[in-house]
Amino acid sequence: MAKHQGDSRPFHFKQFSLFHHRSSMKVGTDAVLLGAWVDVNSVETILDVGSGSGIISLLLAARCHANIHAVDIDEASIEESSENFRNSKFSRQLSCRKIDFVEYADTCTSRYDLIVSNPPFFTNYRFKPKEKSRKNARHVDTLSTEQLCAGISKLLKPDGKFCLVFPKSEQKSFLETASRFQLHLQKQLNIFPVRNQTANRVNLQLGFKKPEKTETDDFIIRENDLTFTARHINFLKDYYIGWD
Repeated sequence: MAKHQGDSRPFHFKQFSLFHHRSSMKVGTDAVLLGAWVDVNSVETILDVGSGSGIISLLLAARCHANIHAVDIDEASIEESSENFRNSKFSRQLSCRKIDFVEYADTCTSRYDLIVSNPPFFTNYRFKPKEKSRKNARHVDTLSTEQLCAGISKLLKPDGKFCLVFPKSEQKSFLETASRFQLHLQKQLNIFPVRNQTANRVNLQLGFKKPEKTETDDFIIRENDLTFTARHINFLKDYYIGWD
């Protein structure tokens, strides 16, 4: 096992533990909600784009028996996710590879039932992180929304699903880009950080099949007193320790 500097404590879920200190993106609410929200029924193959520490892949492995491939451009993230995968009871389902997503989409011959991503999404953000790996994970400098959608259109099966988390403020622009690649919005979850505030994130499910009506739902994380809502606790109680 690799040596961890500083705070070396893993993050513990009910089904697995993982290190996330070296990865470009840490364990966070965006990734956990997405991993718990996506529909994994009848899914046999999954691709995790920009996998970071492997948190979304591990959450999905805990929910289904699909073969899950993870890709990331950041070497430290792939090293850490490799370790996390090996140490989990889902290791046979999981694999990861350091590669640029555009290159992967151009060379991969597989097609996936489900593609998930917590992608770089800040397009005009004043204060960018100084660390290169975190900057790559948070901003579209290394993977634009157009490149992401183009790659998804090559890798997704005709009846497959593409699920991601995105800023609510950027949703319209993203969907306009996705539509150019025949990716249609099928389902969305508007995420409100606190009751009575505006939504700041949205989980989206897209696919080549255009639905007659988009399935839409609202999800509130915290009450006004900043305690977690009953729905938030119930939604994640199968994963977080102590949330029974």
